[in-house]
Amino acid sequence: MRYLITGGGTGGHIYPALAIANEIKKRHRDANILYVGTEKGLEAELVPREGYDFKTIRVKGMPRKINKEAFVAMKELLLGLRDANKIIKDFNPDVVIGTGGYVCGPVVYKASKKNIPTLIHEQNAFPGVTNKILSRYVDKVLVTFEESIKYFKYPDRVVVTGNPIRKSIVEIDLDKAFKDLKIDPNVPFILSFGGSGGQKKLNEAMFYVIKENISNGNLQILHITGKRFYEDFTNKLEENNLILGNNIRVVPYFYDMPKAINVADLVVTSAGAITLAEISAVGIPSILIPKGYTAENHQEYNARAFEKKGASLVILEKDLTGEKLNEMISSVIKDEKALVDMCKNSKQIGRIDAVDKIVDIIDELIV
Repeated sequence: MRYLITGGGTGGHIYPALAIANEIKKRHRDANILYVGTEKGLEAELVPREGYDFKTIRVKGMPRKINKEAFVAMKELLLGLRDANKIIKDFNPDVVIGTGGYVCGPVVYKASKKNIPTLIHEQNAFPGVTNKILSRYVDKVLVTFEESIKYFKYPDRVVVTGNPIRKSIVEIDLDKAFKDLKIDPNVPFILSFGGSGGQKKLNEAMFYVIKENISNGNLQILHITGKRFYEDFTNKLEENNLILGNNIRVVPYFYDMPKAINVADLVVTSAGAITLAEISAVGIPSILIPKGYTAENHQEYNARAFEKKGASLVILEKDLTGEKLNEMISSVIKDEKALVDMCKNSKQIGRIDAVDKIVDIIDELIV
């Protein structure tokens, strides 16, 4: 069977696509998989590294207003449709799978018009524009959040599957993780990070939290600044004569995130779909600070979905202060019943079998 997968722009679209590709390859050793992205997107770096064939099309995001950029984007879209048509004709896929980002538009649309089985996966509670348009043409719309169903024109095509995650998240040896990360299992451990690239407002608030808890032996903190913010953060620590003890670590990036998530008592983070899928798969409570500048403000929709289920507390960036965050962390950590309830609610949201469900549906489409 020949599988064409497309999705790009951000890790939130690419990692689910790769999880799906890996599961297809695991089930069907002879599967022929082609990934279609853009030349300048993050997928151009990540996909070939995973060993998949990769082809590109020309396409740009469409501005909200009619201006010069809109005409450039329209021209690129027409070129992208032509590129997509050629790739589909040459590869002749049995199914086409889109995971979001504007690169999906031409590819999935052209495939649907050729009566090739098509499906899309939406990671966020508020769907992106491309997926809302494509949902009118595809055979199946797979979603992470029940809350997103109402935004699609044909709800009978929508299936709640959850968001595909790396299997390593749920395969952690906890005793070994505590030892490897040098975390005391008897002292509350806070993990904070603003997505893979960091979050300026979260860093500012966490600076205050760290300052207030620098000598607090009853709390452990691992704060991940993001590479672009690390130097400024550490300079600020030095300017304020703050010397970190063993209870607090500040790093630019962290490669052992599956271990850190599993041993955390509380996660403080933004509200990206992948992060939420991973912390709920493990059943970790969270304080969510959705980034206020994401497309369609989708992170706030994600965060509110978790808040509604009692798995998370939410602070909007415009309301975030170090004092408020420190008070909330302290309050949650000291309330054992609240922590237990949030753990339980988080676990109930989590779907560790999302990728299995998705590939089941793909298999059904091409029987």
